[in-house]
Amino acid sequence: MLLQLVTFTLGEEEFGVDILRVQEIIRMMPVTRVPAAPSFVEGIINLRGKVIPVIDMRARFGLRAGAADEKTRIMVVEMEGRVAGFIVDSVSQVLRLPASTVEAPPAVIEGGGSDFIRGVGKLEGRLLLLLDLDLLLGESEKAVLDGIR
Repeated sequence: MLLQLVTFTLGEEEFGVDILRVQEIIRMMPVTRVPAAPSFVEGIINLRGKVIPVIDMRARFGLRAGAADEKTRIMVVEMEGRVAGFIVDSVSQVLRLPASTVEAPPAVIEGGGSDFIRGVGKLEGRLLLLLDLDLLLGESEKAVLDGIR
């Protein structure tokens, strides 16, 4: 079985999400801030008449903030019926990864607040963290996103 993934980077790390969950990838655009939103919510954008909340993935993962550049992208994804944009450093590629090359997350990750990591793919000498988008946000965080729209 092959997994079809869209890969993106945050700093030196590479992540993958199921290609069927990615609606589109757009260049960085102005984001309207939302007062009292959680720190990882960058704000909202108007994408062809639809208001979409935008999540700064660096902030969500507790990484140091990075400056947007010409490679910065917003990945528009579907999470449990919600549409959101993820600000990522760059989108790397679309790839097919044999399921046999994916291992369960190491025990050090499990239960450490990283339940959204569904596996680690081994790919040509590098590791790819596979994300479960449905577990990326907690229930209270999902409720906040619902209130932003």
